[in-house]
Amino acid sequence: MANIKQTVKLGVFTLAIMNVTAVVSLRGLPAEAVYGMSSAFYYLFAAIVFLIPTSLVAAELAAMFQDKQGGVFRWVGEAYGKKLGFLAIWVQWIESTIWYPTVLTFGAVSIAFIGMNDVHDMSLANNKYYTLVVVLVIYWLATFISLKGMSWVGKVAKVGGLVGTIIPAGLLIVLGIIYLATGGHSNMDFHSSFFPDLTNFDNVVLAASIFLFYAGMEMGGIHVKDVNNPSKNYPKAVFIGALITVLIFVLGTFALGVIIPAKDISLTQSLLVGFDNYFRYIHASWLSPVIAVALAFGVLAGVLTWVAGPSKGIFAVGKAGYMPPFFQKTNKLGVQKNILFVQGGAVTVLSLLFVVMPSVQSFYQILSQLTVVLYLIMYMLMFSGAIVLRYKMKKLNRPFRIGKGGNGLMWLVGGLGFCGSLLAFVLSFIPPSQISTGSNTVWFSVLIIGALVVVIAPFIIYASKKPSWVDPNSTFEPFHWEEQPAAQVAGKTATATATAGTTASATANESVASPTGNAPSANNSNNSGKAQNIPPKG
Repeated sequence: MANIKQTVKLGVFTLAIMNVTAVVSLRGLPAEAVYGMSSAFYYLFAAIVFLIPTSLVAAELAAMFQDKQGGVFRWVGEAYGKKLGFLAIWVQWIESTIWYPTVLTFGAVSIAFIGMNDVHDMSLANNKYYTLVVVLVIYWLATFISLKGMSWVGKVAKVGGLVGTIIPAGLLIVLGIIYLATGGHSNMDFHSSFFPDLTNFDNVVLAASIFLFYAGMEMGGIHVKDVNNPSKNYPKAVFIGALITVLIFVLGTFALGVIIPAKDISLTQSLLVGFDNYFRYIHASWLSPVIAVALAFGVLAGVLTWVAGPSKGIFAVGKAGYMPPFFQKTNKLGVQKNILFVQGGAVTVLSLLFVVMPSVQSFYQILSQLTVVLYLIMYMLMFSGAIVLRYKMKKLNRPFRIGKGGNGLMWLVGGLGFCGSLLAFVLSFIPPSQISTGSNTVWFSVLIIGALVVVIAPFIIYASKKPSWVDPNSTFEPFHWEEQPAAQVAGKTATATATAGTTASATANESVASPTGNAPSANNSNNSGKAQNIPPKG
């Protein structure tokens, strides 16, 4: 029986591949292909200052609180209190909500390229009304499916990840190698500098979005206890996964840069155009619709999985008393229906920005940047919170710890992650010169006002919360700084109870000795009698 209950441990390479699958997405490759050879610098830089620190810090925090609910709400809340903990999980949820229109825009473009007429496909992909309709139809379809609580969605997502991401990534890289090996003309100058011209501030703005390429690696931290000897093997899995991820991104970006001139790169269409050009080169144009279907399927499968996923975190926290009862409503299957409907409403409003923005590409870029801004707020809280907890909870057992002794390595890793996130956060507000985003006024208005509204909202909700919001069935654990005072109060109560019990017991004994209840008088009489037995002086 003991063997049946034993958990299956993950191997180092298995966990590394799981991390790769969770992080890698091809839709962002065109954004970095604009930079040519220097794109490799950005990928490596972001991996060192963000990807690896995120993985290691999240692993330590996840292992610390493996028996408690809350995720990033727990991690940040333990360090800074409930308000900032609520802010962290709030922006994580809202960020994922804003992400849907961008990823579905890529899906809509993929569907547009299923046809065999290049001119017609390109025209359809550029039509913002077509894109708007596809985004809304697919999103709401995914929402209604999620409300049914279908268990097979997870399997669809796994197949979608393989068919829509891993296989196309490998195919793109192989096609690029074949193209160059057979004498194809390269549109990328491989003799250009690896290091970008950092004196030109515009060169680093668009690259800030690369941090979102690596976002989500904190989810891998939940598996830290599923690895044998985690203090040794988990970092190995992180570095192997990071290396594979960087190679896929770098080689995939190069493959696009080789086949498409930098001036012709489009954020939403170039991945499909790149495949189309390669297939035409090898006389296999019939494969273009196939890869378009595969990429679209990968996008749709991912959205189907994540529509209900991120909302579960805010739902669990809401039931602990942080959200009004309206947001705690579920259907008969236990799915958080009202949160999904509110989330869908937000996606619909954001998608209507198609009407305001000059092109699908500009809409795609501005929403991607807003997503980055919000997600990086959560990451800055997480990195700094991990350092703070080294001092606030220094005695807590850490099954996985960054550094064997002292806090120096945590300061280095956490500090690197925080500074990298802060840099990307600041750069995200500046319009990239390489991409036409329309009016700068619209750009700054959407980013600044959008970020302010999202950040202020949780504080208003927190200030308005009432005791009646707490679900009596919620089993949300208290924070450590709530447990200590509770233990002290309990200790004082127990001492007071014991003292009261001792007094009551003594009084009862005296009452038994003197049924009349006049114990003090009787004692006084006895004392008088004893005094009378003493012979008088003289």
